[in-house]
Amino acid sequence: MKIRPGLFYDVDTLAQLQVTMAWETEEFKLDLETVKKGVQAVIDDPAKGKYWVMENQGEIAGCLLTVPEWSDWRSGTIIWIHSVYTLPKYRGQGVYKKLYAHIQEMVRTDENLKGIRLYVDKRNTGAQKVYETLGMNGEHYTLYEWMP
Repeated sequence: MKIRPGLFYDVDTLAQLQVTMAWETEEFKLDLETVKKGVQAVIDDPAKGKYWVMENQGEIAGCLLTVPEWSDWRSGTIIWIHSVYTLPKYRGQGVYKKLYAHIQEMVRTDENLKGIRLYVDKRNTGAQKVYETLGMNGEHYTLYEWMP
């Protein structure tokens, strides 16, 4: 398996994976066409973020989206991880662990990158255990949101 950036020909697959992930983790039904537009916007404009995929013989085994957030406290960029998904047949094989290690290495080697953050649905205890195993914690902040 290899890690590579998400590319224009991945849009349909990445969008479908996001729709699947939203339903599996939150029972939230996303509109596929809207998600395709959102994924395409990221592919077209790297300032919005960057998809990373784990590929196994031409098949996407898992993916995540990184989104930059400027931190005035650190005078640098925090990388947010969004849209994490691993196909069921690849779960337990370290797909996310390898993608996360890739992002960690980016932060370690780029002085402008200051850390990694992500959010997880409170009910998604399986994902929380994975994140904790990799050294992340949810002890510091609580996320609030407003969505019209």
